Amino acid sequence: MNQNTTLLDPAERSKRGDALYAEVTGKKAPKAKTPYEQSWRDFVFAEVWSRPGMDRRARYLVAIAGAAICATACDHLDGYVHGALKSGALSISELREAALHVSVYGGWGKGGDIEAAITRAAKALKIEEPEHPPIRAEAWDQHTRGEQGAAEFMKVMTFRGGPGLSPYLEAIRNFVFGEMWCRRSLDERSRRWMTLVGVCESCAETPIKSHIHAAMASGNCTPDEMQEFVLAYGIHAGWPKASVIQAAVFEMTRKFEAGLPWDAKL
Repeated sequence: MNQNTTLLDPAERSKRGDALYAEVTGKKAPKAKTPYEQSWRDFVFAEVWSRPGMDRRARYLVAIAGAAICATACDHLDGYVHGALKSGALSISELREAALHVSVYGGWGKGGDIEAAITRAAKALKIEEPEHPPIRAEAWDQHTRGEQGAAEFMKVMTFRGGPGLSPYLEAIRNFVFGEMWCRRSLDERSRRWMTLVGVCESCAETPIKSHIHAAMASGNCTPDEMQEFVLAYGIHAGWPKASVIQAAVFEMTRKFEAGLPWDAKL
């Protein structure tokens, strides 16, 4: 029996949902009593988390960022963080770095929510917290920091950034790219997934389109993975917001495959 046929059987669908819930969160699935709880089990876990188009680590990163940035219920965030740690998909050091990265793209309050969830999960799993190195150990000057940021921006975004003509624009170059994206405690592909959640939730057209295009142009994500991302994002943001992102993914994929920059006219 193939997967699609199996999912047509309500009992098999629910059984798969319970199994994937336990696998993803590291906790036994509670008995689903309401329509909401049944859908969470039967669609989100049985149908979406079982899809092969995105690896488990990527799904965790999108789910953790989505649960925090899109203001999803706290128990969802706790479940994802607990499962990521228990399964070994993400280490506690990687998760701490993820909390810092989400702070940049979702705000420090959202990063703080992830921080608290990590602390709770580490305590429950009796994981000893390693000593984390300082953000920056050695001194640097603003010129060097700006040059590093400009180079990192080009690498991540695949086009040249503009000058820092305001405190905000200077912080993009010097802090966001010169400091955060330069950190190697978490790989670029992992940072990309969380960044995509943040920019998509911003509802700002330029960041959405430029980051979706850069995700593919940099080689971090494939067009097929970007389609899976839209579905995963929609779980936390809702279908109306995801419809905007779906349109942007279609448009940016056409430009990427045609070898065009994100802001080119088709």
